Amino acid sequence: MKTYTLEQAEDLLIGKKGTEEREEYEFELKLELIGDMIKTARKKRQLTQEQLGELVGVKKAQISRLENSTGNVTFETVMRIFNALGAKLSLNLQM
Repeated sequence: MKTYTLEQAEDLLIGKKGTEEREEYEFELKLELIGDMIKTARKKRQLTQEQLGELVGVKKAQISRLENSTGNVTFETVMRIFNALGAKLSLNLQM
């Protein structure tokens, strides 16, 4: 039985870094992580999706789509959500 490193397995299963398949996978993963952070913060503040939507000025359905990574996300909406939750968002740009 052949063994693979994690990096080798990712290259085989997802695609090599820099390929369109890999970029799409990593983008979707980041959206899923943002959705998880929103859901975790919302629950910590003991808010329903509807209540959070009212604080932000969007419908419950949009909060649900963000938490489940099933819709388009604008950076403005994400910032408004974290602001309404009293959460700090830290960005790190690497080039």
